[in-house]
Amino acid sequence: MVFRNWFFMIFLMFLVGSKPAEKVRKPVDLIGFPTQSWQMDSVMNRIFNIQGQKILDSWKKYDIKKFTPWKVAICPHDDYTYAGWLYPVVLRNVKASTVILIGVAHKARKFGLEDKMVFDSFDQWAEPYGPVKVSILREKLLNQLPRSTYIIHDSLQQAEHSIEAIIPVLQYYNRKVEIVPILVPYMSSSRMESLAASLSLAITKVIQEMNLGWNKDVAIVISNDAVHYGDEDWGGQNYAPYGCDSGGYNKALAHEYEIINNCLLGNISKPKLRQFSEYTVQDTNYRTYRWSWCGRYAVPFGLLTALYMEQNLRSNPLKGMLLGYSNSIMQPAIPVEDLKMGRTGNANMHHWVGYAAIGYK
Repeated sequence: MVFRNWFFMIFLMFLVGSKPAEKVRKPVDLIGFPTQSWQMDSVMNRIFNIQGQKILDSWKKYDIKKFTPWKVAICPHDDYTYAGWLYPVVLRNVKASTVILIGVAHKARKFGLEDKMVFDSFDQWAEPYGPVKVSILREKLLNQLPRSTYIIHDSLQQAEHSIEAIIPVLQYYNRKVEIVPILVPYMSSSRMESLAASLSLAITKVIQEMNLGWNKDVAIVISNDAVHYGDEDWGGQNYAPYGCDSGGYNKALAHEYEIINNCLLGNISKPKLRQFSEYTVQDTNYRTYRWSWCGRYAVPFGLLTALYMEQNLRSNPLKGMLLGYSNSIMQPAIPVEDLKMGRTGNANMHHWVGYAAIGYK
């Protein structure tokens, strides 16, 4: 009897002292993005070997090696075979130990989500070089945010690829990087400004309490693909207002650069970000495209958050620099088929995606 009681006490101590299993967010796109370390090593080597001159030209233009790390960056989230060199050209200069990732919520309609920031409750995200930890900053931010401003929704976070695309490159440059994933679904400009103000205030309070630096310890990376152009394979939608011949392609590119130059470069401001929304969403229905950027909510939301942080911290105005623009048909794709990777969409004059890489210091 004594032995049994002793054994039972040890068993109870084990149960009480044991830690609960950590929740791990698993990759959803096993084709477009690397999920294994050998895939990541290989695809990055190919990007540098095949498209390395584009990267070097951009870094040389802005003297990136001597540059202050980005406080904020805009990065593509399409297949590595297509977006290629734009991943390292912008993410190499994200030096912060914790990255707040502002992502596109492509599947928000499926889950009936809008007008709130979407957080997750995962402890880790499974990535090529091992698990990436979700930072303690997430819980601290949630403690600061009004409950009406956010929802915790693991199902949407698990289904969404826009943040998943960026983490492998962050991890490539920093194996110890930690993240705070936030998805941005449909929301009006006024709601966006309100939520961005709440998030910026929460971030400001947390980094001041923890004595953290914005760019050294904490940075913001905004996930975004630019225009989704063409009249084929877009779920029955026609996103080719200029047509799909060479003339239409050139007009579409000119429109892309017009949006970028007018709204996203130089010092960021509310008028510029309102103009961005005017370019990309319908006046009468903010849930509907005017110009089909999938980052039509994530980009202005992330930059508004940064703008408010700039004001809260009384820091110098953030200045955006275009590190590169490309699209899925502008240059040959990086070969990845032998790496057990591939393409999740077509790339031709009737179906292509634009990419902008922008850094803010």
